[in-house]
Amino acid sequence: MSPDLMMMNSNIDSKAHLILFDCDGTLTDSHGMIVSSMQMAFASCDLDEPSDDAVSKVIGLSLQGAVEALSSDISCNARITEAYRQHYSAAEVSLSLYPGVIETLQELQQRGYWMGIVTGKSKPGLIRVLELFDLTGYFLVLRTADCCLSKPHPAMALECMDELCVLPERTTLVGDAVFDMQMAASANLRALGVSFGVESAEVLYAEGAVDVADDFPALLAHFPPLM
Repeated sequence: MSPDLMMMNSNIDSKAHLILFDCDGTLTDSHGMIVSSMQMAFASCDLDEPSDDAVSKVIGLSLQGAVEALSSDISCNARITEAYRQHYSAAEVSLSLYPGVIETLQELQQRGYWMGIVTGKSKPGLIRVLELFDLTGYFLVLRTADCCLSKPHPAMALECMDELCVLPERTTLVGDAVFDMQMAASANLRALGVSFGVESAEVLYAEGAVDVADDFPALLAHFPPLM
């Protein structure tokens, strides 16, 4: 075994348990805002608006990836992206958390779990959410699509585990989208779905979720106290 590998293994915290949460559609009730903002972005660029279903299917990707998936004219993508940012920023004042998010995060923290966020949002966008709802103190690690390869690539999850020296078998990913489940599978993580975001429970199970929660507090059943 190489010295570097020996050092890495010695840094692993064999008792730590990490929960990685998606943001949009998992912590925040932002599905409708994302859809309407994307549709308005296309309209403001004199383009046909994508359907609700088409936008829903790209939620979880980076903004650039989502626009590329929806747009048939690459020359318009920069304008669409900027228009989306403007429309979403204007709508952010009405953003809300799902019921029970704060209370559940508090309980998970008290039970001894470490928590992080892996999201297709930009880092400034995520920081605004965390500050808006006073959530910063719950999360030890953050990965966003402007500083890391976006979902479904496993890089976000792998980097979080590496930063905190936590084993994959002691890490769980919680998300609402197909891309979350695919990232978890690629990183060899347990995946839990939530049915109140983008995808149905049936789709999340088909993509590898071991269980799907119908409300945020129901996640507690999967995380017994560690101390």
